[in-house]
Amino acid sequence: MEHIVFGIGITALAGALATVAGSAEDTESNIGSQGDPNSQVQLAPQMGFLHRIFNKAVAGEPPAYGLWCCLGAGLAWAFMAMQFNPVLAIVLGCVLATFVQGVYATTAYVGRTASLAKFGQPVYVDILKSMTSVTMAHAFIAIFCTVTLCHLINTALGHPFPLPLLGLIWGIALGAAGSATGNPYYGKERQYQNQKFGAGVPISASGNIVRFAEAGERNSIDNGFFTHKIGGSASGICFGLIVFLELWRTVLFEQVSAGWGAIIVGVLIILIFTVIDRYIEVWARKNYGPYTEAKEASS
Repeated sequence: MEHIVFGIGITALAGALATVAGSAEDTESNIGSQGDPNSQVQLAPQMGFLHRIFNKAVAGEPPAYGLWCCLGAGLAWAFMAMQFNPVLAIVLGCVLATFVQGVYATTAYVGRTASLAKFGQPVYVDILKSMTSVTMAHAFIAIFCTVTLCHLINTALGHPFPLPLLGLIWGIALGAAGSATGNPYYGKERQYQNQKFGAGVPISASGNIVRFAEAGERNSIDNGFFTHKIGGSASGICFGLIVFLELWRTVLFEQVSAGWGAIIVGVLIILIFTVIDRYIEVWARKNYGPYTEAKEASS
């Protein structure tokens, strides 16, 4: 009984860390314009729409965060093997991994923007200086929380995988959660606020992203401030639920039927969420329906 209570406590703590990591990851991605909606940012100068958006995407979020979290976890594991305090080892490992992310962001932004020089897109030095530090700060939070929950899984719950491998797996899961949950909000609700809600993005509007804010030109800080409210929170809840439910079913049902109990519970959770998702989709379609032009009031 004590083992189960301890495991549930670790599960709750890991879920809380995952929630913070998911929120920071999505905000970092949106400020850096990395992920699915980034194609429109890359296309904008080619269509004649110059902008001040920090454009650093080279790889998608899952492989990128798999790399950074694996690197942070691997360095922390090496420091702990050198008899460093675990807390200090994790902090140092995540700091070094964040510096790698900063180099990645700098070279990606400069390289991508240089490739658009023939379309007149300049490299804004002030954007490079300000946005890189902000993305690094959010990346550190995401990496640190992910590596810490991997350490808890490894030491407190006795997971057999080594820390670097856990960092790779959960880093990929973190990037996937942010990409699937938060990026649509950034792409559809922020980049195309000039389109009518529900209308989608017509071919004629490709690259015509919103480039001007309430005062002056819009930059990536504006995007991060906007998308963090809902997109970041949704991404955090998504990743937090993934971690919590995964560890919860393992702690409670791993001993049932030689591990088959945890597998069966996992399948049931997937089926329950599938039914809920389908219900919400049908409800939304019935209540809102397809997009149609507003009918003009009769005179």
